[in-house]
Amino acid sequence: MTNDLKESFIPDSPPAPAALAAKVRTLSPSMTRSMQRVAEAVAGDPAGCAALTVTGLAELTGTSEATVVRTARLLGYPGYRDLRLALAGLAAHQESGRAPAVTADIAVDDPIADVVAKLAYDEQQTLADTAAGLDTVQLGAAVAAAATARRIDIYGVGASSLVGQDLAQKLARIGLIAHSHTDPHLAVTNAVQLRSGDMAIAITHSGSTGDVIEPLRVAFDRGATTVAITGRPDGPVTQYADHVLTTSTARESELRPAAMSSRTSQLLVVDCLFIGVAQRTYETAAPALAASYEALAHRHTPRTR
Repeated sequence: MTNDLKESFIPDSPPAPAALAAKVRTLSPSMTRSMQRVAEAVAGDPAGCAALTVTGLAELTGTSEATVVRTARLLGYPGYRDLRLALAGLAAHQESGRAPAVTADIAVDDPIADVVAKLAYDEQQTLADTAAGLDTVQLGAAVAAAATARRIDIYGVGASSLVGQDLAQKLARIGLIAHSHTDPHLAVTNAVQLRSGDMAIAITHSGSTGDVIEPLRVAFDRGATTVAITGRPDGPVTQYADHVLTTSTARESELRPAAMSSRTSQLLVVDCLFIGVAQRTYETAAPALAASYEALAHRHTPRTR
């Protein structure tokens, strides 16, 4: 996705009401401060904001009507009227009890039972937000390219590298040539060998990790199909991505850093990508999976003389 296309990164249809809160969490860090005030207002009080005109919301947030409209469009709505309809829908969800309040952060003195409950809720919310905000058109295009790719290179560092390794081993088990590169130098030298018909996947929650962006840029320049799995759909990594798969921006706390919370949403996207590829290549994927299961079963069964 080039810089020229960034402004057009808006879904073909507006997000469902349930996806609005996820959109705000994902995009808010990259907004201007005035746009953040609008986004925080609509996420914090959807019912109240749904009753306001564009002028009323601008006055409430201390911004301008133009800022309100820009925020609505960045969130995926053609205009403020569409955003108001989504806010009304979100308010109805919350009233019916289907959208529980966000739990408090984990405290140092929390009992372990509370830690389990809070983490479980946050994980569920992260998965729901990611599913609601995932562009299935982009996902389908990435699946189609991966299913026919001669070779798939995956780039990630830190926690994202663990997700990359998970994807690589899954793809290998259905007979695809896939490699996860965690060393930035090796990632670049391998990216140089890619060409049209190959694929490169970059995994970076921040969307600005240089050691991940550089090999993706090289792969992009070489003609490979490129994919970015990121929590920042307008981050630098998307400049070199043909397809962008957005993950949810989970809440970060002192005891639960971003690397920990983002991994959950990344793993969901990776699983969606893998299942899609396995479906498209089922005739070869199914026997390959069966062979890998059989090989592992023999390995774990004691040999008898």
